[in-house]
Amino acid sequence: MTWGVIVFPGSNDDRDTRHVLAEVIGAEVRMLWHKDTDLKGVDAVVLPGGFSYGDYLRAGAIARISPVMEEVARFANAGGPVLGICNGFQVLCEAGLLPGALIRNSGLRFVCRNEAIEVANTATAFTASCSGGEVLRIPVKHGCGCYVLEKNKLEELEGRGGVVFRYADTAPNGSVNNIAGVCNERGNVVGLMPHPEHAVDPALGLVDGRILFESATAWAVKGVAA
Repeated sequence: MTWGVIVFPGSNDDRDTRHVLAEVIGAEVRMLWHKDTDLKGVDAVVLPGGFSYGDYLRAGAIARISPVMEEVARFANAGGPVLGICNGFQVLCEAGLLPGALIRNSGLRFVCRNEAIEVANTATAFTASCSGGEVLRIPVKHGCGCYVLEKNKLEELEGRGGVVFRYADTAPNGSVNNIAGVCNERGNVVGLMPHPEHAVDPALGLVDGRILFESATAWAVKGVAA
């Protein structure tokens, strides 16, 4: 399986993500620059964390109009697995590939700590190998991670199982309904604020993030078999 990792000016977790995919999962990885107009035949795409374009204007607002995002949208609409982590989640929301928006944390402070994240939906590309209600320990580090959505759309999101992850305890950023991650209707596009790429190494005391990347591999294999 070949993964593509999008690199925007200001991305700072692209190399961490590449390390996980190449050295831990053992997959082939292609780094995709924000000006690329070809995804180079990858089977899954990750939009990593960071501060794309310095978070000027609004987090993710400039990155969404990068040339590569047209290809990401085309890939996602065709059913390809796409994962947006932190800033990548913000970009996916700004691009309309996921519902809602991420705004400044309710306490107006940057949060950086390990969090307990509950898996609320196992029918997605990145949670297919998880158990419903499973709690993962994954770190968060963001200043604009408060997830918001209009009441009627929130009810629709909840009703269709669009919430993929919730903070097991009180959301550290004020996110509505303790939402930590969501998906599109097909379940192939997932965005979350926690950083699974920083929870794969026993030396760091956290390994729960690995299952998200393994799930996508299983999802892709199942899709080929179907």
